[in-house]
Amino acid sequence: MTLARPETTRLAPQESGVQEAAASGTHALLDCQRADGHWVFELEADATIPAEYVLLRHYRGEPVAKELEQKIAVYLRRIQGAHGGWPLYHEGQFDMSASVKAYFALKMIGDSPDAPHMRRAREAMLTRGGAAESNVFTRVLLSLYGILPWRSVPEMPVEITLLPRWFPFHLSKVSYWARTVLVPLLVLQALRPRAKNPLGVGIDELFVAPPQSVGPAAKAPHQRWIWFLLFRGIDIVLRPAIKLFPKALRKRAIDRAVEFTTVRLNGEDGLGAIFPAMANATMMFDVLGNRVGAEIARSSIEKLLVVGPSEAYCQPCVSPVWDTALACHAMLEVGGKDACASAFRGLDWLLPRQVLDIVGDWSARRPHVRPGGWAFQYANAYYPDLDDTAVVVMAMDRARRCGAGDRYDLAIERGAEWVKGLQSRNGGWAAFDVDNMYDYLNNIPFADHGALIDPPTEDVTARCVSMLAQLGETPDRSASLARGVEYLLRTQTNDGSWYGRWGLNYIYGTWSSLCALNMCGLGGSTEACKAVEWLRSIQNSDGGWGEDGISYRLDYHGHERASSTASQTAWALLALMACGEAAHPAVARGVRYLVQTQNEAGFWDEERFTATGFPRVFYLRYHGYRKFFPLWALARYVNLTEGQTSNVPFGM
Repeated sequence: MTLARPETTRLAPQESGVQEAAASGTHALLDCQRADGHWVFELEADATIPAEYVLLRHYRGEPVAKELEQKIAVYLRRIQGAHGGWPLYHEGQFDMSASVKAYFALKMIGDSPDAPHMRRAREAMLTRGGAAESNVFTRVLLSLYGILPWRSVPEMPVEITLLPRWFPFHLSKVSYWARTVLVPLLVLQALRPRAKNPLGVGIDELFVAPPQSVGPAAKAPHQRWIWFLLFRGIDIVLRPAIKLFPKALRKRAIDRAVEFTTVRLNGEDGLGAIFPAMANATMMFDVLGNRVGAEIARSSIEKLLVVGPSEAYCQPCVSPVWDTALACHAMLEVGGKDACASAFRGLDWLLPRQVLDIVGDWSARRPHVRPGGWAFQYANAYYPDLDDTAVVVMAMDRARRCGAGDRYDLAIERGAEWVKGLQSRNGGWAAFDVDNMYDYLNNIPFADHGALIDPPTEDVTARCVSMLAQLGETPDRSASLARGVEYLLRTQTNDGSWYGRWGLNYIYGTWSSLCALNMCGLGGSTEACKAVEWLRSIQNSDGGWGEDGISYRLDYHGHERASSTASQTAWALLALMACGEAAHPAVARGVRYLVQTQNEAGFWDEERFTATGFPRVFYLRYHGYRKFFPLWALARYVNLTEGQTSNVPFGM
């Protein structure tokens, strides 16, 4: 199958402002590079994390940081939705758990319940069933504060840490993020400490019925009744049975949890390098009287704060490796002495951060694979990321083609070896684990967020396929690559798109997959042509592309229009250009959109969230996406327009 070629509408870079826009974006991105060579941009989520930060301080009875808390309050008030509550992403729908935590934090900071914004929030919650409709993690927090009874939280005995690997529930069968959050939480559930809460703040007014009357949560929409009822039955049996467990067994289980946490505490970068795990570790060490552990865990959280002149918030984690690798790709696409030198400095910063000495949790399924990946954060050695690793390897490979010499050769070899070693049996790749496909676990009452596991996904698989192909492997000579391509072809949706697990959503997944197919010589295949047609069909009238979090809903039936964003427009353009469409009018319109919407600073304004933590539950706004992805797309357009070929020889 070949695509119909309309009359071309190629914009001449020197006449259309494309080169000027690319130059402006390049200078702006260069100015953001740190002195040591790396880039790191803010990583913003919803109201949940900054609210939990405030509530953690008051849980522990820390001295009131009045100026900081007031700045967080300004931030929380600003992101309150028009519906009165707090959404999971910009202009998103009301979310009960985010609203409960934001209201609780604001009240703790000192906002009066009678203030207009607090009244609107309270009314929004009460008309939707009240705080009893909160998710499990919110129920845990409210139980720690004594607002809800512990019976409202699913029973998760700490003895889980002692279960054998063959058991249906084992810590190695859940995702890294679930593992690091859950292990210290098991200790908290076993010992049930009570928040100090020196101000005595409560939120009983958010409940339709008395909080102490609240029972177990209802089935989550993604859960299947037969599994849910089975696990609910187990939960009912466990509650009285736990009281009969030997004390020595409980002590051994708590010791195992402490050992797990201590080994992975990760110094100033924190357990799992993510806020929820850090916070739980802090509270676990507190209740156990381990001051040293608590101080280490607590100090790591401070590195997540973003404090401005009038606002402040807490990030869920930091993204320096991801930001640096992607910025390097953009600079290498720009080309030229200064941009390439900047990319080499970024890659030199990444080089010593490759994990070569620590065998992480991924080894539970692949004990004979040598480590060789990169983590997402500054340090997270037990949990390197396959997506980051593939992106770094591709950037290093591209750099050595641009004059970087052989200094990245060993890193490329070890990174590729690790990625190949962690391919799952279905041919795909996950973000952190391998063969983590125990879907039934998402039906336990605790997993109402639906993200307890880390199965292979289309976007990460595409990145790994791109990496292997860019390094010279071909499907006919590489069984690993062939299986990866088969996975992608098998998971393409009926409309031609691919799902995006870590970026929002089908635009991201389709960009990732088309880049991979192009590298494998399948850029003109029937599957690729169908995806190209889909991308063309969803282009907005302003020339851009957009998609929001509603695309993750369980009853999704196809693309729904959303406001254009710079990063999603860039993904669509990069995808189309990967398939030889640089001269298509849709690409010209998209490029024109980016040129026309660039701001005076050389970047693009983008309030909308375009990335995903957990579909339907947790979304992300990478502040770097609007800075390097549009630049990358413009630079590629210039290169293809001025060059003698429409072929894209790189995996991204």
